[in-house]
Amino acid sequence: MSHIKPLNLSAFAFLVLAGCGATLQAQVSAPKEFITAPLTIVKKAPVTENELKRWSHLDLIKDSIPGMSVDKAYAELLQGKTGKKVIVGVVDSGVDIEHEDLQGMIWTNPKEIPGNGIDDDKNGYIDDIHGWNFLGDVVNENLEMTRIVKKGDDGSEQYKNALAQYTEKYDKALKDKEQVDFLLDVHNTIKAALNKKTYKAEDLNTLTSTDPKVARSKMVMMQIFTNAGPTFDPEAELEDYREQVYNELNFNLNKDFDGRKVLGDNADDIKSTKYGNNIVFGPDKEKALHGTHVAGIIAQIRGNNLGGDGVANNVEILTVRAVPDGDEYDKDIALAIRYAVDNGAKVINGSFGKSFSPHKKWVYDAIKYAKKKDVLIVHAAGNDGYNIDEKQNINYPNDSEDNSKEFADNLITIGAINKAYGQNVVANFSNFGKLNVDVFAPGEEIYATVPNNKYKYLQGTSMASPNAAGVATLIRSYYPKLKASQVKQILMDSGVALPVKVVLGENSDPNQEPVAVSSAESSKTAKMVNAYNALLLAEKMSKK
Repeated sequence: MSHIKPLNLSAFAFLVLAGCGATLQAQVSAPKEFITAPLTIVKKAPVTENELKRWSHLDLIKDSIPGMSVDKAYAELLQGKTGKKVIVGVVDSGVDIEHEDLQGMIWTNPKEIPGNGIDDDKNGYIDDIHGWNFLGDVVNENLEMTRIVKKGDDGSEQYKNALAQYTEKYDKALKDKEQVDFLLDVHNTIKAALNKKTYKAEDLNTLTSTDPKVARSKMVMMQIFTNAGPTFDPEAELEDYREQVYNELNFNLNKDFDGRKVLGDNADDIKSTKYGNNIVFGPDKEKALHGTHVAGIIAQIRGNNLGGDGVANNVEILTVRAVPDGDEYDKDIALAIRYAVDNGAKVINGSFGKSFSPHKKWVYDAIKYAKKKDVLIVHAAGNDGYNIDEKQNINYPNDSEDNSKEFADNLITIGAINKAYGQNVVANFSNFGKLNVDVFAPGEEIYATVPNNKYKYLQGTSMASPNAAGVATLIRSYYPKLKASQVKQILMDSGVALPVKVVLGENSDPNQEPVAVSSAESSKTAKMVNAYNALLLAEKMSKK
């Protein structure tokens, strides 16, 4: 499932954005050439709208925001240098390849003649000009736990675990439906009282009414505005929330729904590989929102005054559509990785994941195939706020058959941070784990491309992963002789340290202060990806 984290818009359990004190402690354990934070960083004025749109590119020292120092890298390290074009495979929900801010950044298959209905490159995929769509016309899907449960009790531990998680998730979805219906009623009441479709917090201040329902609705919505931040759009975000909850009940958790039927493919037969089509944004371009956002984080054109900026400037996005609204099939992911590798991708971004993986060996084999071909896979850690080192919280795909020892050195797992450096810098939704999360990258309120020439803020480890993949792409562009395993090591070793203590996971009791723990518990490195440091280390490593 795509790792976007929806805002928690409960009328009773509001999202509280992490604050930041007047002084911040920053520690960087690195060679002397690296960015070295002073002992104290004086917090600047509140983040401006322009800074918010590109905060992941800013610098902890200069801007007091824990971005990846991308602007600094371009200004001080890459001026006058020419990089090599890097193909990046985006295995996702599809990409709007016609977006204004991705023009010139889309991969075109040089071995295929467009529109002739012939498999010119003889790879089994006809007219795969910009990639391949392994889902065909599929949009919605079950969760993997739903598929396991509806197959029936086979006496396995997997079935028991799936049933327990399914029951818990279904009960929660029913409560979420009550909540979203309540909030939509609040929103519609406010709209009617103000006689306008869209409104801001200041509009609520002008609203006076003797109607108790209007007064109560005003109070609820004012609190949401107070806590959800300056980019909150009630009309759009409540609709997104409604769609997410209703899709869970209608499709993801609906045992009577068969999303794959329209594709006509057997997901349990890995030998049958020629299915899907070449329409890489799928049957409904709007549904390619997730993949388009991911592609934009990596590759949207820098400095053109449109939307945000991509991390990498010498990149071609190869789209492989394999992630539906629901859980991806192991078969589709395994074939998608192989397709991207075979068509020249040197970095693959995987902003998806799930709790069960019945055919995980197929995916493991694909990861090993990518390793053999020197391809780095950058993967999102997941958005449950869990310690994924614990067996019950495994996030697939991973690079360890026992959730401990890695079988490949070309997969890097990315957690998410927010823009406030301090003990709350790890996004509360981000999964963590000192064995199975490698490093963190910006993942909260990330502004990037969405279909039909639009732009949007999204959050999740889905956004952190392409930020890290963008830095990996820069390394592979300017230092092409470095191996995938070296690029992974550079991303980990060159990061800027998290604070000594951090809060991990979502706080289950809003009445109690969350407890900060040693940042060593967060990941293998307890660091945040930094482009400037990464390029310095790549330079050093390339000379050895």
